[in-house]
Amino acid sequence: MKRTLIWLAGGVLLGGIIHLIVILTLPALAENTVWTRIESLDARNKIVLLPQVKPGQPNPLGLDPGLSYGVCQLDLSDGPAYLNGTLPDAFWSIAIYDRNGTIEYSTTNRDGIGRTLQMGIFNSSQTRLLAEQRIDIAEGLLIIEASANDLFVVVRLAPPHRAVRPRYERALSAISCGPKQ
Repeated sequence: MKRTLIWLAGGVLLGGIIHLIVILTLPALAENTVWTRIESLDARNKIVLLPQVKPGQPNPLGLDPGLSYGVCQLDLSDGPAYLNGTLPDAFWSIAIYDRNGTIEYSTTNRDGIGRTLQMGIFNSSQTRLLAEQRIDIAEGLLIIEASANDLFVVVRLAPPHRAVRPRYERALSAISCGPKQ
């Protein structure tokens, strides 16, 4: 009886360990991730507009049909990245994600930024160089330190009416994104 309980407890413990290992390694084995979808958009160092979602049509990314989306993929090992542009006077938000889809930083125009977008994204070693004043930056630049080098940026813009959507999307696509040229 005692030996049976020991074997049973050992089996449950081993089964639990194997279960945890499988659960924790499955995301690393996934082939169709957010990162691979972003890579397929050819959005490296440039804003790419996502097609407008039509109500009632397939929406695999779960996007809001009322918003316009721009995506940019960055690699901070190439150097600091910058986002610059002017967006319309409507609600917009920006989120910076790592390759696993974890948010590194997010903000909206309601945080006092206004219409002008001036953002610098640095990794920790670049931030150190910035603190030592070995990287020149523009005055008024919003500085973000990211914990990863592989990032993607999503800019969401909410046009107040369908009629202004093309004009708003032109402004969204005019945002520069990537290392300083």
